[in-house]
Amino acid sequence: MTNKVVDRIPLILEEFTPYRLNKAAETISRRFSSQYREQYGLTRPEWRTLATLGQFGAQTATAIGLHSSMHKTKVSRAVFSLEQRRWLKRRRDEADRRTEHLELTAAGLKAYEHLAKLAYDFEADLFARLGEHGTRDLKAGLTALETYYGQYAAVTSTDDD
Repeated sequence: MTNKVVDRIPLILEEFTPYRLNKAAETISRRFSSQYREQYGLTRPEWRTLATLGQFGAQTATAIGLHSSMHKTKVSRAVFSLEQRRWLKRRRDEADRRTEHLELTAAGLKAYEHLAKLAYDFEADLFARLGEHGTRDLKAGLTALETYYGQYAAVTSTDDD
């Protein structure tokens, strides 16, 4: 009996674009996460929650999850942790008592502002390494991929992502 995989051209994972994109994103994300983990002891979900609230102001946990592509349990844990640090406060919605609006405290805003500067500096260093043309091409490529595949995001999203 022959092995069907051997009869075909093997997939070279290291040359497969989706794999390369994921690997690059994970590597860059890990490098940046080492900065906020080292300075503040934050996890990725905590950072994403803090950044979302810093960007938009008061949000529900559901809105944070949608914006940051995180499962509700990760958002819930991040919210709890940020609340324990006194960086986040909850406010019940008067119209719908089941809904809570989450927002950063003064201490949370201070941490966000410092971390936003770290993020901008990190991104500037990345772009400097790519150069002007590489940066422009990367941004254009990402925009094209997000536009094309973004229309399928709600349909194909899973809790495993």
